Amino acid sequence: MPSFFGIRYLKAPPTTFVLQYANGRCKRQGLGLSFLYYAPSSSIALVSMVSEDVPFAFTEQSADYQTLTVQGQLTYRVIDAKALAEQLDYTVDAAGRYHTDDPQKLRERLVRSAQTATRAVLQKLALRAALGAAEELTGTLLESLRENSATGNLGVEVLSVTVLSVRPSPEMARALEAEAREALLRAADEAIYARRNAAVEQERIIKENELQTAIAVEQKQLQIRETVVRADIAVETQRAELIEKRVANDKLSAESKAYALETMLAPVRGMDWKTLAAVTGGDAKLMIGMAFRELAENAQKIGELNITPDLLQSLIGDSSGAGSTRNNPKK
Repeated sequence: MPSFFGIRYLKAPPTTFVLQYANGRCKRQGLGLSFLYYAPSSSIALVSMVSEDVPFAFTEQSADYQTLTVQGQLTYRVIDAKALAEQLDYTVDAAGRYHTDDPQKLRERLVRSAQTATRAVLQKLALRAALGAAEELTGTLLESLRENSATGNLGVEVLSVTVLSVRPSPEMARALEAEAREALLRAADEAIYARRNAAVEQERIIKENELQTAIAVEQKQLQIRETVVRADIAVETQRAELIEKRVANDKLSAESKAYALETMLAPVRGMDWKTLAAVTGGDAKLMIGMAFRELAENAQKIGELNITPDLLQSLIGDSSGAGSTRNNPKK
């Protein structure tokens, strides 16, 4: 900004809000102003209205007193440049440089506000929960910074907050890595054991199925044998019944024959055999036999008995002749 007898020319970009103060009063204000002013009695404040990204990284403690490092970024923009210029010094010199470091303090104030909101969240969470709370922390920080009265009084609006990472200390990270590694190894071992157990279980099921099949086969064979035995028993029972009926029939037949014989002999049972022989008109041979029997019964009374050969020959001849005559009636 060249100067001629204290008169300077200012031309601001359209994204910069310009405030000209003279004698303690604001004479001009607006975006992208261009004007001449008397430098010895004027103060110029330039406030950038573009959005800015502010990275942050700070350490906090979890509920179980573990150190955590939170890294992220917030984006803000100025919505009330005059209010901001009234609380922080945004005046510039003739070369356009800020007289103080107040513009940098705005970024620091925003980071401290974010750190305060982060501490309120992390102090309620244990280490493991805090490590996975980046998304929850992002929403909480954005809401907290937007509702923060200090931020509103500065004329600043927080557009977005992004929590990039929540990390433990290196020692705790190694411990967690070791624990996670051991857990994964245990899970792998358990998977191997589960697979082996599944194989053993399947083998047991196969063996049981084979045994069940063998038992079923044996039961079927036993049923077949029992059926055969029952059939044999039925056959033998029928055979026994047949034999019993046959014996009963034979007994009935014998009893009927005995009854018939008894009935036939009943009339002659009391008769003398001599009388019976005479009545029946027996043949000579029978009569001679009966005579010899009579002689034998009275042998003690007989003194001497002579039987000549002629008598025997005649008996034999008669018997032969009688037999021949009976066999051949024509002679």
